[in-house]
Amino acid sequence: MGAQKGKDLLLKMNDGTDYVTVAGLRSRKIAFNAETVDVTHAESVDRWRELLEGAGVKRASISGRGLFKDAASDALVRQAFFDGAINACQVVVPDLGTIEGLFQISGLEFSGEHNGEVTFDLGLESAGALTFTAL
Repeated sequence: MGAQKGKDLLLKMNDGTDYVTVAGLRSRKIAFNAETVDVTHAESVDRWRELLEGAGVKRASISGRGLFKDAASDALVRQAFFDGAINACQVVVPDLGTIEGLFQISGLEFSGEHNGEVTFDLGLESAGALTFTAL
């Protein structure tokens, strides 16, 4: 896989009918985390930590920052946040694949400077198992 354009990393939310690309994003990130379960005990070899395989909670978080465009996706994001809804989302990673699953918006911020554009910051947390489909 060669270098890819950052603008081609897409965040999409399902509007009940289809997936809609969240408009105006200038930056976006998806992070995967898995908690560890420490099972170290008095007889652990040389007191080295031991972990229990496959027992930790897995999660993913998505963040993004962009321009407020007042597009259909802005209304979808706003409504999902105020409803506390859990929506089906997709993250399209160019030349790699699509990550799909349920997410809840955990943060939505709007800001603007006196001589600049209105921007927004968005945070989402996974709310179930995710799937990966290779391109």
